[in-house]
Amino acid sequence: MQVRNIAAIILGAAFGLAAGVGAYTFVYAKGASYLTDRPEACANCHVMSEQYAGWIRSSHRAAAGCNDCHTPAGFFRKYGAKASNGFWHSYAFTSGPFPEPIRIKPHNRRTAEEKCRLCHQEIVEAVEGIGGAAGETSCINCHPSVGHPS
Repeated sequence: MQVRNIAAIILGAAFGLAAGVGAYTFVYAKGASYLTDRPEACANCHVMSEQYAGWIRSSHRAAAGCNDCHTPAGFFRKYGAKASNGFWHSYAFTSGPFPEPIRIKPHNRRTAEEKCRLCHQEIVEAVEGIGGAAGETSCINCHPSVGHPS
């Protein structure tokens, strides 16, 4: 019986420590702001300052925020992507070196490409034809800094 009590105390302490560190990190990192669609949330992290400043100067500022271009459609897909990106960003920034300037991951690049094509469907159809060469051309290859000009 004594061993069970010690195990329960150790497990409780480990859980409490993890919950405390998690809560502190969430508050310190302004975690609640990432649940919003406010572009300022993306600039909470210094590595995104350049992208945020570029977006402020861009033509897209009047039409689209960060989540409009960088998260998939649908509630669960959007918040699933935000949770995954948030976890991996936190991991990279906490555990070691990360590339500066920050680079978009392939799955996030596909999301941004899909969003370009959705908002600019008429232009895409004029270039590729209706149902044409989808995926053969990339908006981002020719327009790499539209949303984040330097």
